[in-house]
Amino acid sequence: MALYRRYRPDTFADLIGQDHVTAPLQRALTNNKVNHAYLFSGPRGCGKTTSARILARALNCEQGPTPTPCGECQSCRDLARGGPGSIDVIEIDAASHGGVDDARDLRDRAFFAPVSSRYKVYIIDEAHMVTAAGFNALLKLVEEPPPHVKFVFATTEPEKVIGTIRSRTHHYPFRLVPPKVLGAYLAELCEAEGVAVEESVLPLVVRAGAGSVRDSLSVLDQLLGGAADDGVSYTQAAALLGYTPDSLLDEVLDAVAAGDAGGVFSAVDKVIEVGQDPRRFAEDLLRRLRDLVIVAAVPDAVSSGLVDVAGDQAERLQNQAASLGAGELTRAAEVIAAGLTEMRGTTAPRLHLELMCSRVLLPEADLDGRGLHARIDRLERVVGMNAGAPLPQTAPVPAPTTSPEPVRPTSPEPVRSTSPEPVERSEPVRPTSPEPVEGSASSLEPVEGSAPVRPTSAEPVRSTPPEPVEGPAATSPAPTQPAAESATTGMGTADVRRLWPDVLEAVKRRRRYTWILLSQNSHVMEAGDGRLTLGLANPGARDAFSKGGSEEILTDALAEVLGTRFTVQAIVDPGDGPSRGGGSSGPGPAPSSPPPQPTPAATPPPVASAPTNAPTAPPMDDGPQPGPAPERPEANGAQRETRPDPTAVGAISQQSPVAAPSSPTSPEAQAAAVRARESIRATRHAGGAVPPPEDDEPEPDVDQWVDRDDEVMDDSFGSHTELLARHLDAEIIEDEEVG
Repeated sequence: MALYRRYRPDTFADLIGQDHVTAPLQRALTNNKVNHAYLFSGPRGCGKTTSARILARALNCEQGPTPTPCGECQSCRDLARGGPGSIDVIEIDAASHGGVDDARDLRDRAFFAPVSSRYKVYIIDEAHMVTAAGFNALLKLVEEPPPHVKFVFATTEPEKVIGTIRSRTHHYPFRLVPPKVLGAYLAELCEAEGVAVEESVLPLVVRAGAGSVRDSLSVLDQLLGGAADDGVSYTQAAALLGYTPDSLLDEVLDAVAAGDAGGVFSAVDKVIEVGQDPRRFAEDLLRRLRDLVIVAAVPDAVSSGLVDVAGDQAERLQNQAASLGAGELTRAAEVIAAGLTEMRGTTAPRLHLELMCSRVLLPEADLDGRGLHARIDRLERVVGMNAGAPLPQTAPVPAPTTSPEPVRPTSPEPVRSTSPEPVERSEPVRPTSPEPVEGSASSLEPVEGSAPVRPTSAEPVRSTPPEPVEGPAATSPAPTQPAAESATTGMGTADVRRLWPDVLEAVKRRRRYTWILLSQNSHVMEAGDGRLTLGLANPGARDAFSKGGSEEILTDALAEVLGTRFTVQAIVDPGDGPSRGGGSSGPGPAPSSPPPQPTPAATPPPVASAPTNAPTAPPMDDGPQPGPAPERPEANGAQRETRPDPTAVGAISQQSPVAAPSSPTSPEAQAAAVRARESIRATRHAGGAVPPPEDDEPEPDVDQWVDRDDEVMDDSFGSHTELLARHLDAEIIEDEEVG
């Protein structure tokens, strides 16, 4: 007789792992509150049919109904282990008797009284196989059965039992037996059979049974039947059940811990050579990795029952977990689990297994956090440090945060070094009226020095360029001014302008409409003391900013980027074009834009002296007069096409009678003007600032300032003195010749 039949339980007390079912049934028997129909559901081999027989035995016992059948009466002996069975307890296999005709036959027989027992009990096994018509035929009988009839439906799929039947039964779900409980039960059976079994064999049997008592007893019966004289060994059980030996798993994991690819692939070759299924090997390896992950997290996992292995394997698992590390173990388990899913239906299982092993060996192939963690664990093992040691080494890493400090002085250095050059170059050309350009270039110097409000007139502006010319010592006070300003008032105008592109990006993340409005129509005019003055190109943009909720968006963006909350004041300032967009260089001239206006007023005296040089200097000297622009590239301009100062253009146009003969015919002058414009564009891209014009008049073409057909070319107008007196109402005080 099979082992599972020889040890089939006779009472509820003998049933293992189902206390949640047996306890209420025993109480119902004790209180004589047994229902007319029960539904037992659960996995196969967990005691559903056995419990139905025990219930029938308890109901028909002469001492009952009782939860503990006496085992001595005729009914108990008939239903006992190895008994002939009872005529009043009918077991029906619905897999072969589930049709409507079988249901009608059962319904007709149910009305007959039991032969020798108290109740007639119908045990319908595999109840989910009954057809819908069969269930409908039984429905009335199950709903209102005779008082001597009891029904027990046993099924592995209770959802297939129609709801009208299921609602008229008491449903008890059975579960798989826990491994620890099942292992102890198997050990008792081995002792009862008198067969020696190694301790490491029982976990294999429990694993093969997968929680089913009947399946586990069948596997154990197979091992006991083929046992040698000395009993059942682990090697024999592993080979018979098809599991990977622990020695081979240890070999693979030790090779992974050592980074020995040859050892890993050698173990894979052994798996294939012995004819083992690669998928089964991957499953066994994944199970071992699972045990190691738990042991790495809980050192006493073996003793506490979290890991179901033999006691002699606890130390080995702890050593392997320590050698691999939690990060690499977790990553390896995830790689093997994903590979098992992909291995289904593969045409090359060995290749797939080798690819999985190669991914386990190469954590650097994973760019995510798991791969990085595994690499860190491997480095820690190689160096011999614990997991907490790298933290003090990473502490000095914030040192590169000092890099922004050198960046600040280095960026002004080339700017200051270039500004003296146009000053020196402009000295000999001063009589030819480039003073408007010189004034604008000099007025830019305070902007680059983060002091845009200081220049108030042309004279102080002209005196500022020599400071950086004197030497490197003169450049040191410049960075101290923004430091003092930021120390007293927080973020200053220069800081806000420098970080304005980042502020616009923060605004863009919050609201795209506000970003478009600010990037095309605004520039920073002044910032300090918690206030920021924002210039907008026109009243419509100002109203859209103030009334559309954009002010709060900008305030939040400023707080995010600058770490300071500003009170934003929007005003109309058409002096800056939309193309500047409020960038770091665009709004630079806003505070200093008033000074360039009086500067052209001082230019007429030099213009007056320019004609005096015209007769003495060759015509080629007058030709490049449109070339004040070459000085502008030296002062970093704004990031758009700079329009000439209207006053300067007027001065040059008044000078055109003298410059006319050479400008139209001089290719050098045109080339100089082209080079000047290209230099201005390059300088603007470098981040400089050029004072914007105060109006939106069309930009004059510098190459067309002099007209070949201009009437002043007529010699009948007289000398230069007459021309100056006629056009400028000027009086020559002194003619100074420039050699």
